[in-house]
Amino acid sequence: MFRGLRFRTGSRRREKKAEQRVPAEYLDGALADFSGYIAADELYDGPFCVLSIVDNHNFRRLIYEVLDHDPTHEDMIRFFRRFRKELEQRDMKLLGVTTDGSPLYPEPLALIFPGVPHQVCEFHVLKEINKQILKAVTAVRREIKKKLPKLKRGRPSSQTARKAVRRKKRLQDKISNLFEHRYLFVKHSLTPKEKKRFLSITRGLYNLRNLRSIMDQVYCLFDRRCRTETALEKLAKLRYRVRRFKTLGQTLKKLFTPNIEKALTFLDNAQLPSTSNAVERGYRRHRKMQKSVYRVRTQKHISQRIAIDMQREEQTKGRLQTIWILHNGRNGIECSR
Repeated sequence: MFRGLRFRTGSRRREKKAEQRVPAEYLDGALADFSGYIAADELYDGPFCVLSIVDNHNFRRLIYEVLDHDPTHEDMIRFFRRFRKELEQRDMKLLGVTTDGSPLYPEPLALIFPGVPHQVCEFHVLKEINKQILKAVTAVRREIKKKLPKLKRGRPSSQTARKAVRRKKRLQDKISNLFEHRYLFVKHSLTPKEKKRFLSITRGLYNLRNLRSIMDQVYCLFDRRCRTETALEKLAKLRYRVRRFKTLGQTLKKLFTPNIEKALTFLDNAQLPSTSNAVERGYRRHRKMQKSVYRVRTQKHISQRIAIDMQREEQTKGRLQTIWILHNGRNGIECSR
């Protein structure tokens, strides 16, 4: 049987057309319902870097740029100046910016958008603190491991040897419990059962209990029910407490960075998002795409592929409506517009 030539309708890639629509039609539609709050971030992809600005309420990417080098302050200034020009052409105003803790953003934002609140992503700040807490737990496990008694080969024959076996078993169980339940040191809130387990595995390890107590206070800083001024007072008291413990002071260095103050900016503005998840979710899609589409490895192709992703975001509303109509039609339900 002769199968003939491959049917080519719909198989042509549309990267170039999508890339041409972004600065014109797409941007007009995306900024039509602009919330005034954005999330900005950078994504490193091999030798390239993708800069993106996303509406932090509507989760729609507004503009992007693909660099063939690591971004500098000059690149960020040019990028934000380009975005400001688009806003000025449409008589719009920026109300707030959310970024991660990278040093790339404070100076360009202060220069291009003076007076606009700059929020550092709460998730990134807590992630760094949690990482330090888990490192401290790992250090305690290693210290306990050094205390394990060395046993002779064979069965213990004396009372001292049997006592050493029991002690080694007890220390090994403590090490295993600290590793298995290490999440208890960084979890936001513990259930009564988890609190009981935590007290059991930290018996005699009061430094670790202090770490958990400090984490509870850190989470309280980001409570929406208080204002930034109140949170800063709590932070000052927490820092004073940490300084009293020399070992904890070395462990929790991230508590003394200026990013924490910026991460509390959202408490005075109910509309300002505390995280940059709006831009991160687009990068997660990009990472997933890179695992399967191996040809997207050049600056040109990365830019075109992001343009396609933005076009799909634009069509999401109509696509969901189509799916809803098809499902209702299958179930025999009439759909009225």
